[in-house]
Amino acid sequence: MTIERIAVLGAGAWGTALALAVQRAGRAVTLWARRPEQAGEMRRLRENRVYLPGIRLPDELEVTSDPKTAVDGVEALLLVVPAQHMRAALSAFAIPAGVPLVSAAKGIENGTDKTMSQVLGELLPDNPVAVLSGPSFAGEAALGKPTAVTLASADKALALELGEAFGSSTFRPYASTDLVGAEVGGAVKNVLAIAAGIVSGMELGENARAALITRGLAEATRFAVALGGRPATLMGLSGLGDLVLTCSSTSSRNFTLGARLGKGEALADILGGSPSVVEGVFTAAALHRRARALGVEMPIAEGVDAVLNRGIDPGTVVKELLSRPIGWEITDARPSAS
Repeated sequence: MTIERIAVLGAGAWGTALALAVQRAGRAVTLWARRPEQAGEMRRLRENRVYLPGIRLPDELEVTSDPKTAVDGVEALLLVVPAQHMRAALSAFAIPAGVPLVSAAKGIENGTDKTMSQVLGELLPDNPVAVLSGPSFAGEAALGKPTAVTLASADKALALELGEAFGSSTFRPYASTDLVGAEVGGAVKNVLAIAAGIVSGMELGENARAALITRGLAEATRFAVALGGRPATLMGLSGLGDLVLTCSSTSSRNFTLGARLGKGEALADILGGSPSVVEGVFTAAALHRRARALGVEMPIAEGVDAVLNRGIDPGTVVKELLSRPIGWEITDARPSAS
């Protein structure tokens, strides 16, 4: 049975882009905006001028701020609310049991240090959970430029069914059963993108940025495995793919924030001028705490947390990273004793 009616909760840039992508796949889509004035403006102008200006919203795309209208009769929900607001946002909805919940939020909840699938499992235990993650700038996906993502669910049949419902010739969801690995890749890459931006802002060079991406991927993989994810997932779209994209482009909010920090700007000044949530800022502390509790070594993520939340100068963090002991790159590749 094909999923035909889909609601997208969250009308930021990525939520709007996903609504357009799913409608392009031939589905009936309702896009929910938290603020009534935003929903009204989008209906009137057929454009999301705040978060995705210049891209027309088709007349068929329904936009609402009413929680009841948003979920009425839907067969799947795409949750594109920022990770730190997911819990509060969902409290406004009466979501029927059994309706699949697809998290497209890339973060770890500060305060509980839980992944989004854990939050959803706690709030809505009678609804199956999936994760959509991968290298996907909202503007390109909204314009119909080729985009490939990971769509993961512990239920193989559901992953394939959702991929069929969302997919088109330009939006390609590849199915996975490794929900943990997919969401860890999406959350950790935001923190690592801030680190890559700091490297760029400090003009440390492309060699340094490439090294950071590679060692960051090793950190993300260790963390995912500790939570039950599979290393191979971190080599795919939701891991390596997303990491390369967000650590290499000023279109990434996290990378841009890091670059400005690397140039000496204050965090409060950067955040004060941005209408969008920079997920990596809020995920860094939760990631560091969760990794430490699991005994997972993540020096880059720890360094980003130190810059963002403990006022440590980026130069000091870089110096500490470069002074770490030199050892084996891959621990299971040590030569055997002879």
